[in-house]
Amino acid sequence: MIAKYRRNPMPVWLVHVIEYSLVIIGAFFVALAFNVFLLPHDIASGGVAGISTITKSLFGWEPSIVQWALNIPLFISGVIILGKNFGLKSLVGTVVLPFFVFLTRDFPPATPDPLLGSIFGGMGVGLGLGIVFRGKASTGGIDLAAQILHKFTHLPLGVCVPIFDGMIVLTATFVFSVEEGLYALIGLFVTSRTIDFVQVGLNTSKNVLIITDYTEDIRRALLQDVDRGVTVLNGTGGYTEQERRIVMCVVAQNEFTKLTQLVKRIDPQAFVVAMNATEVLGEGFKNH
Repeated sequence: MIAKYRRNPMPVWLVHVIEYSLVIIGAFFVALAFNVFLLPHDIASGGVAGISTITKSLFGWEPSIVQWALNIPLFISGVIILGKNFGLKSLVGTVVLPFFVFLTRDFPPATPDPLLGSIFGGMGVGLGLGIVFRGKASTGGIDLAAQILHKFTHLPLGVCVPIFDGMIVLTATFVFSVEEGLYALIGLFVTSRTIDFVQVGLNTSKNVLIITDYTEDIRRALLQDVDRGVTVLNGTGGYTEQERRIVMCVVAQNEFTKLTQLVKRIDPQAFVVAMNATEVLGEGFKNH
């Protein structure tokens, strides 16, 4: 009976079409932001794009050619050294991004203000990369170099990426100026925040854990008054070593106050822990 209420899965070919489309659309946004916001102001905010900004200023090299010259060997090296199948979608992203950079190279700058360029350039790059990640792919570049460094040095991957980006920003500071280096840091920060927004959105929820002596009363109240699902967990007190039952409930932001008031009314001594839940899938929240 349950099976007939399940949504029919999307055809595999349609999934592939959507994912490849996301990779191509995302790469276009990255290239556009690079050419109209970042490059005109010499903002080298990390990555292969940042390297191409520096080489453009030093040697006059075409950024798209530099990006191809770095991205493709890095992709091949990643396959050989890491021994992983990065997938055709990532190869498409690696090749298509410099192609779009080449196509949009003659677009005029969107603003004469370098601060606005760093902010909106970071937003555009973050938007594009977030869309590419939604397509389950990447644009290669520094991410692959970081994975190679991680393999040989065993440094955490979360450290390897900032190492490369930091070196690029530091180089930009010497090549251009301290001011341009600071603009590049702003661009990097805005890019990371925008990627997070694209990935998880603004609608954060709250994952609430409730430790109380009135487990059953609170469980029923949450089901009936808040109309949210509840899970009851078994736990052990760290000090008393007594068995305790813990009520877990995920609610939307606008339901959190109602939940805490309800718990306080039933048990003023209840211990409540609330954590942000940025990606909640299932009934009552986002669909899978």
